[in-house]
Amino acid sequence: MTTMITAPDIRTELPGPKARAVLALDDAVTSRSLPRAYPLVPQRGRGCVIEDVDGNRFLDFNAGIAVNSTGHAHPKVVEAVRRQSEDLLHYSASDFYLPIYSRMCQALAETAPIDGPVRVFLSNSGAEAVEGALKLARYCTGRPYVISFYGAFHGRSYGAVSLTASKAKYHKGFGPLLPGVLHAPYGSDETFEHLENLIFRHQVSPDEVAAVFVEPIQGEGGYIVPPAGWLRRLRELCDRHGILLVADEVQSGVGRTGKLWAIEHSGVRPDILISAKGLASGLPLGAFIARADLMEKWSAGAHGSTYGGSPVPCAAGLATLAVIEEEGLLANASAVGEQLLAGLRALRQRFPESITDVRGVGLMIGVEFATAELAGQVQQRAFELGLLVLECGESSIRMSPPLVVTAEEARTALELFGRAVAG
Repeated sequence: MTTMITAPDIRTELPGPKARAVLALDDAVTSRSLPRAYPLVPQRGRGCVIEDVDGNRFLDFNAGIAVNSTGHAHPKVVEAVRRQSEDLLHYSASDFYLPIYSRMCQALAETAPIDGPVRVFLSNSGAEAVEGALKLARYCTGRPYVISFYGAFHGRSYGAVSLTASKAKYHKGFGPLLPGVLHAPYGSDETFEHLENLIFRHQVSPDEVAAVFVEPIQGEGGYIVPPAGWLRRLRELCDRHGILLVADEVQSGVGRTGKLWAIEHSGVRPDILISAKGLASGLPLGAFIARADLMEKWSAGAHGSTYGGSPVPCAAGLATLAVIEEEGLLANASAVGEQLLAGLRALRQRFPESITDVRGVGLMIGVEFATAELAGQVQQRAFELGLLVLECGESSIRMSPPLVVTAEEARTALELFGRAVAG
């Protein structure tokens, strides 16, 4: 695939013969913990198209779980990676001064929806960034407790998985988890009743709570969009009790919702913001951005990372932010997102017994099905038709294509998805 091509183009049974060989090797040597969705064996990609090892081409509407923000192998990102790779593959930014590290931090700082000056820490992943933000919140406030929400997904390392409450399976067998983590209902009036009259009255004093971690739009929990004003009420509650508000934008950020950060839709300003996934168009790069006065409180050695902010991912990150601006990808995410939402809502009218809800902002769209079994069947049928989508929540399918997706590709995806729903 040396040029942009169209999809789908399914040439073999799925999985094909070469894919089956990969599956056999994988079955013999990899961790049983990997939760594979369907037997996709990707080999190369361009734009919104993935080609597998057998030459089958798919329209990619999950973008590697909302990671390939500028599409697969965007030439400007590839060129930035090539140039940096020829100069320096790695040197640790924890102990030395990498020019590209501070440039990446500066680029992120300029985008931050946070009041006043900010500072930035770069990591390898979203979970690492969550862990760093959690440490910073406790360190700066001297408070032991943190709050997150039912349905939340913040990662799988110990602090991050303790904040996570989307599915019990993420906790099963790993207890005891990190102490001092409490949960509340997400996205409703019940949130504030629960916080004020249950947690703050019966469990912990609010002046012992360091931070509230919140996804401005819940990701793995079902692509749940909170009602208008909810995040503002949460900000006001945090202000009232001196609690830090931490926005986890690992999945919702980097332009996915038509703004660079999803929290911008609400006008709310967090104290700390977490990013990863789409930040470097597929290379491992995460970050947490915080008010400067917070990050200036901890001392040298309080937090670090050998690989975090390594030169090649930073080069990809800088190119990603440049492409989003230069190619108008925020506007594209909004326009194509509206096209997809309209088409999916029309599909819901056609299949009201199957599709119970369509929701989303920009290119972060959730389709709720009557049962989890039905959602799984539609995901599998879509794969067989050449459309890559991915389940989330209890009974939902997410659509999170690259930000470069075109109106024509959206029309194709809607047609394929409709066929998958029809069975």
